[in-house]
Amino acid sequence: MRGRRRHLGAAAGLAAALLVAAPAAAGALDQVRGRGELRWGGDEQGGEPYVYEDRARGGALVGFEVDLARALAHALGVRAVFVQNDWSTLIPSLERGSFDVAMNGIEVTPARAARVAFTRPYYLFAERLVARRGDRRIRDLASLRGLRVGTLASSQAWDLLRQAGAQAIPYEGVDEPFIDLEHARTDAVLLDDIIVGRYLGRHPSLAVVGDVANGRYAIAVRPFDEDLRAALDRALGELIASGEWRRTLARWGLDNARQDGLSLRAAAAPQHGAAGPSLAATAARPLTRHQLALFGQGALVTLILSVAAMLLAAPLGMTLALLRTESRLLGRVAAVYVEVVRGTPVLLQLYLLYYGLAGVVSLSPWTAAILGLGLNYAAYEAEIYRGALAAVPAGQWEAALAIGMTRRMALREIILPQALRLALPGVTNDFISLLKDSSLVSVLTVVELTKRMTITAVDNHGWMAPGVLCAGLYFALGYPFARLARRLERQASR
Repeated sequence: MRGRRRHLGAAAGLAAALLVAAPAAAGALDQVRGRGELRWGGDEQGGEPYVYEDRARGGALVGFEVDLARALAHALGVRAVFVQNDWSTLIPSLERGSFDVAMNGIEVTPARAARVAFTRPYYLFAERLVARRGDRRIRDLASLRGLRVGTLASSQAWDLLRQAGAQAIPYEGVDEPFIDLEHARTDAVLLDDIIVGRYLGRHPSLAVVGDVANGRYAIAVRPFDEDLRAALDRALGELIASGEWRRTLARWGLDNARQDGLSLRAAAAPQHGAAGPSLAATAARPLTRHQLALFGQGALVTLILSVAAMLLAAPLGMTLALLRTESRLLGRVAAVYVEVVRGTPVLLQLYLLYYGLAGVVSLSPWTAAILGLGLNYAAYEAEIYRGALAAVPAGQWEAALAIGMTRRMALREIILPQALRLALPGVTNDFISLLKDSSLVSVLTVVELTKRMTITAVDNHGWMAPGVLCAGLYFALGYPFARLARRLERQASR
């Protein structure tokens, strides 16, 4: 990747133009200048060429949007400060004031234009369809009906896929959709041409089918920050008119004939008036029956995953505990397993199982999710069982051996039943924790309860109702198991 170059001359000209053209503004623009920094939100996980860390430059933040942010900030007489934020929640975070503007390949759509104000576009792109070489099923959007198609959640491509009747598979990163397509976990990928151009070369078994729609990137601003939007709009217009922006795009290998439309006012993104959108446009929409049904589906997915993972974790955890107490050699191996698994994040383990091992064994999302959670929780279960075994009085062993039992028989008939009763509260607590940790499997494209909540919150322009419903469903899933465990404890104590 080629590095960035400063636009000092152009930026200085822009700053002078802004000082002349912009009247003494109040509000957001004054706050930005008062702080001396323009905070812009983006997501480094989107990678190149948007915004990413350049290893060759000691981890410095680079990308064509980094260049744009610095040029615009210079024009305002301030410095640009990047704020990391998950891409799917950039708009909600902008609305709550986490940063001044959002700029990270944010596509201008009617739904977003109803919530925030946009500057004129700074890049014009195409939605590009990708499939495995030789797959004649994939021809256009209409051919995707009923198929599994990977894309970024809450993107323009996501909306197009749902309208086409495809099963849209949500991703948070940009290389993962191609990995899944390459290993036949999905049928196609629909992403912006910038992303396809950068990442498709890593996957020679895939090929471009064609471009199926057009779109545009613009800077999102809160609707009541009209002074800031206007200042950025003028600065961006000057960058485009001077040709400096096209030269920047060329340095990143992004300039093409489509960018001729940037200079046309007709290509400008839809903007709110100075008064901002109406309350009706920005108010959170109520949950529909269909969305409630999808929440139920997400809760069922969470329950099935958690139960399946626990059915793996419990016996494996008991095996590890017995090895640590009954075998010196194998006990050391079991101890290493427990310490390594407990000492590394479960999210990392899920990534390694699903993506890291894809070249060796291509696990399905469900298989990887159950294995990942089960193997992780087995380490915690092992320590619960080991503690319970150690808590059984030594006299129980002595009495069993004294009446002629073998050690194996004593373990099975006398020690294990008592240890399981002691372990029951800890096992119940682990299962309830597992219910909540199952939300992490969304990185493997499994749409469980929490992922369904985030998708619905973005669609409905509000987080309160989906969040409360999600919390209620988690409680409804976990509480019966807690009651059942207490009942089993009372029975065991008798």
